[in-house]
Amino acid sequence: MTDDEHAYVFDLTRQWTPVRRQPQPESSSLAALVQALSPLPAMLINHRFDIRAWNPELELLMLNFAGVSPERRNAMVLCTLEPAFFDYYTDRERIIREGIADLRAAWAAHADDEDLAELVRTLCDESSEFAELWARRDVKVKSTGRKRLNHPDVGRLTVEYDVLTPLGDTAQRLIVYRAIDAASQRALDRIAAMVAQGDHALAG
Repeated sequence: MTDDEHAYVFDLTRQWTPVRRQPQPESSSLAALVQALSPLPAMLINHRFDIRAWNPELELLMLNFAGVSPERRNAMVLCTLEPAFFDYYTDRERIIREGIADLRAAWAAHADDEDLAELVRTLCDESSEFAELWARRDVKVKSTGRKRLNHPDVGRLTVEYDVLTPLGDTAQRLIVYRAIDAASQRALDRIAAMVAQGDHALAG
C-alpha cells in the first residue's frame, strides 16, 4: 500500500491514532497571506474542500465562483455539480478522480465530521460521476500537480499548484497556482490585468 492508503486503513480501523491537532478558528493571518500572494492565484480551503478565502486572481481564474451561494462554495461541488465548470478542465475525469481520492483520505481522518459526511452523501446523490468514483475507494493526498484549463476569457492554459498545510491547523490548506509555460503565463498576466482594472469582485 502507499503511505496514503496505509494511513487511510488505520484511520478507518482506529487501531492506530496519530497525534492530531484540534482544528483552530480560521486564521486571519492566513487569509491575509492569500491576498498578499497576488498576482499568483491562491486560496485557502479546509479538509472538506470548502473555499474559505481567495484573492481576486483566483476568483477570475475559477470563473467568478464568488457568485455561487456560500453553501455551494466548495471545490468538489463546483467541479461536479456547477454547469459552468463542466468544460473548464480539459482533463476533467482525472481532476475529479484525484479530488475524490484526496477527499476520501479526509473522510477517514475526520470520521466524526457530520458536515463532511453530509457533503459526501449529497455529492453521491446529485452526481452519478462522483458516486461511481467514490465507490472505487481510491486514496491519494496530492501536495502538488498540474491542471489544464479551458478558460472562457483567456483561453487554454496549464497551471501547476502547490498545497501547503499550516503546522498549527492541518485541516486547512493553502493552494497556490503558477503558470507552467509562457503561453499560460500570458493568460495569467491577462487575468492580473483584469484585476488591476477592477474587473472582479474582491472577496475572501
